[in-house]
Amino acid sequence: MLKFVRSRVIAGAFITLTVIGASVAPASATFDGAWTVSIVTTRGVCDGGMALPIQISDGRVASGHSEVGVTGRVAQGGGITVAVIQGIKRAFASGRLADATGSGTWRGGPCSGTWTAQRI
Repeated sequence: MLKFVRSRVIAGAFITLTVIGASVAPASATFDGAWTVSIVTTRGVCDGGMALPIQISDGRVASGHSEVGVTGRVAQGGGITVAVIQGIKRAFASGRLADATGSGTWRGGPCSGTWTAQRI
């Protein structure tokens, strides 16, 4: 059960979108605020899906979930990259945000999938 819960949190965190590279320019306040990210696993044995809150401030992405570390950035054009960390497990996500929505892909360990985001 614990393994299932961890996989679910990590998969969700992937979608939480964290910056992988420092070369992404910070976004303006256009994308700042609270978002909900929904993840779907399309490959692997990780949980099928979950929703995870994130916060974007000055183009920096942070987790709204206490058990998952999320770091990332949003570029001015809306491109986003994210790294999600829980213990020794890591996941990476990338995609694009628009005014109030976003979407992309994630991968981590033996699993991968898609994510969508909604501004709250």
